[in-house]
Amino acid sequence: MNLSYAIKKKIFQIISFSSIRIKQDSYVIGGYVRDLLLGNNVEFADLDILTIGKGIILAKKVAYEIFNYTKYNPKIKIFKRYGTAMLEYNNQRIEFVGSRKESYNYNSRNPIIDIGSLEDDQNRRDFTINTLAISLNRKNYGKLIDPFKGLLDLKKKLLKTPMNADNTYSDDPLRMMRAIRFASQLNFNIEKKSFESIKKNKNRIYIVSKERIIEEFNKILLVKKPSIGLLLLYKSGLFSIILPEVTSLRIVEEKDGSKHKDNFYHTLQVIDNLSRYKNSSLWLRWAGLLHDIGKTNTKKFIPKIGWTFHSHEYVGSKMIYDIFKRLKLPKNNIRYVEKIIKYSNRPISLIGSEVSDSAIRRMLFDVGNDLNDLIKLCLSDITTNNIEKKNIYRKNIFFLIKRIKNLEKKDHIMNWKHPISGNDIMNVFDIYPCKKIGIIKDYIKNSILEGKISNQYSSAYSLMLKKGKELGLKKK
Repeated sequence: MNLSYAIKKKIFQIISFSSIRIKQDSYVIGGYVRDLLLGNNVEFADLDILTIGKGIILAKKVAYEIFNYTKYNPKIKIFKRYGTAMLEYNNQRIEFVGSRKESYNYNSRNPIIDIGSLEDDQNRRDFTINTLAISLNRKNYGKLIDPFKGLLDLKKKLLKTPMNADNTYSDDPLRMMRAIRFASQLNFNIEKKSFESIKKNKNRIYIVSKERIIEEFNKILLVKKPSIGLLLLYKSGLFSIILPEVTSLRIVEEKDGSKHKDNFYHTLQVIDNLSRYKNSSLWLRWAGLLHDIGKTNTKKFIPKIGWTFHSHEYVGSKMIYDIFKRLKLPKNNIRYVEKIIKYSNRPISLIGSEVSDSAIRRMLFDVGNDLNDLIKLCLSDITTNNIEKKNIYRKNIFFLIKRIKNLEKKDHIMNWKHPISGNDIMNVFDIYPCKKIGIIKDYIKNSILEGKISNQYSSAYSLMLKKGKELGLKKK
């Protein structure tokens, strides 16, 4: 929900008034200020209020004043451990935090927190563009406070740490992922010294939880052009720590003058191609990222033929479970990613007018509702620079899509449901559960997929009687 300028202005005035009443200076700081100065559309979901004092006290006072002004009672979530509070108002969130300074133990990214000044709080932040603060105080209301020339770095499109980069990244190694994520989202450059520091401190990422690493990694995958961030991750050395299965694709071998393509850079191109689809989900992008990981273990050179990667899709799909488990990715997405990778080459193998309808029906049966995503991956997998070849490959896939649509309209194989149930078979032949029921059902299913009978109850029923008779069953 977009809040009007007038409502936003009033809320800032309420925060300012509340700060004066409790005698705590307050500032808007961080992402809201950054995006406001970049000219981006900003909402209070990104609003952080820093107060020189206790954030919880200010949040409660602001909630009280909003109620007086609007008769709307905001919800407050209090996080006593961190001394922060989240105020939810009009479907927006405003976070209140007291100014602080931080120190770190080497083996933990969780800071030791002490009460600090505005300067202390700006010092502890990750990048100069996130240190920018706007005063909400009577003496200098609306003034931009910029001790680290963050505004200049915004104009230069530069990511730079306010303090010593080695300390910044060593203290909280997640900031290395955030640097690359911001570079991807904002299309900024990371300062040369800062990037060298990321490379130097890359192994510090091991103290960060997998969940937090993947949270940043997913944000990189979801940008308009993911290859920017993925390439930075690779150059920094972080990618090899997080997903060595992907970076191992960078190895290119040559034998007898024959060289295979760089499958790592090919993968980056595939992800960029996928990102051009408006509705390409995060998990389709994960499938694109991992679709070729089986090539490392299936790579083989055959004289007079060249390099082959036979069954790399199947091998790659079998690697997904362990990767998801290691990275603590959600288990409910494993089967989808496995399926997309396992069948990633199936549509290509079905190109050509000589391919039988039966083969296409079997693909529809195996892939089901995920067919559209599989086709998106197949089209994205075309990364050749030869325009003529690219057009031929795309034309072939579109021809296959046309055949699929015609077959599906006639046979309804996607999301297929067996026309004959086990109970139907037991009732007709007056039998108890046994192997013969499965044999009959498989026979009917295969007959439908091979086009021998139509996908209808009447045809399936007749075939059930025939197969039952062959198995020595009698209709009751």
